[in-house]
Amino acid sequence: MKFLNDYRNSDGKIIIAGPCSVESEEQIKNVVDGLDLNTIKIFRGGIWKPRTKPGNFEGVGEPGLHWMKYAQDKGFAISTEVANKQHVENCLVNHKVDILWVGARTTVNPFTVQEIAESIQEYNKDTIVLIKNPVNPDIDLWVGAIERFENLGIKNIGLIFRGFSMHTVDKYRNKPLWKIAIEMKRRYPQYPMIVDPSHIGGDSEYLFEISQKAWDLNFDGLMVESHNNPKEALSDNAQQIEPEKVNSMIDLLTIKNKIGNGGLTEFREHIDELDNELMEILKQRFRITKEIGKWKRERDIPVLDLNRWNKIIQDKSSIGRTYGLDDEFIFKLFEVIHNESIKNQ
Repeated sequence: MKFLNDYRNSDGKIIIAGPCSVESEEQIKNVVDGLDLNTIKIFRGGIWKPRTKPGNFEGVGEPGLHWMKYAQDKGFAISTEVANKQHVENCLVNHKVDILWVGARTTVNPFTVQEIAESIQEYNKDTIVLIKNPVNPDIDLWVGAIERFENLGIKNIGLIFRGFSMHTVDKYRNKPLWKIAIEMKRRYPQYPMIVDPSHIGGDSEYLFEISQKAWDLNFDGLMVESHNNPKEALSDNAQQIEPEKVNSMIDLLTIKNKIGNGGLTEFREHIDELDNELMEILKQRFRITKEIGKWKRERDIPVLDLNRWNKIIQDKSSIGRTYGLDDEFIFKLFEVIHNESIKNQ
């Protein structure tokens, strides 16, 4: 029986690489031959690829598992995504796949997660299972998926962080709410946390910076999408890179925690995330105050309302005390916010 930790390289990291979708036997051979087995121990490939809309390439199905055997023969463990009992049976019974993962869209569905967990228990409960975070930032869904496997005695688990789909515009495809990944790592220190920079970034331009962030936060590894000809890839071509570039990127990453950074980076990252949330809330607040200003102008109402200001300070000071916040701090904080609101109006 092998565990995910058995696939760490000499730097102590778990690197998973391979194409978003398995497309042909030739493609698999080209990617496998280009990856550095000394650094990358696990080969990934999507076999079943249901898309948001029908009509697009949705994977080659079971024949692709035959082609992935080439990676096993070269010394890699092989991994793929499963979304139902038939997938699990094909992988574990018919093709001896080493590692399975549960995708983000599956993690949100407890019925499907339960079906997959029961299937793995039936066929081989010692199989390594990687569980991606759900599409939306709901930590309980992620925890619930883990518990469904654990409750069936399946504990050979790893976690994959691939960011979250958000309504707000961001330079990345999926917003990396690192605080959630950090919290999951705190709750489940026994399970390696793998970061998926390909799906977070959605563009190969961002792979290095996201991967370096994962190293700065002392996460356990990466899952990187790699294609021998990314421009011609049948799915997610913008976020894939050639295998030789994967090798080079891994070599360039700096493991800063080896030089005594400790957990300080995690604390700072958590603060940064909270600061970003504060700014997002302030942006929404000031947007509303501009609407208030417009409403007042149309009705010839003065911008400054001292009674309203006094009530704000009284109410917020009272609430602040319940949070252990100093009255003077609350006054200064809301004075700055109030002055900016007056300017906006």
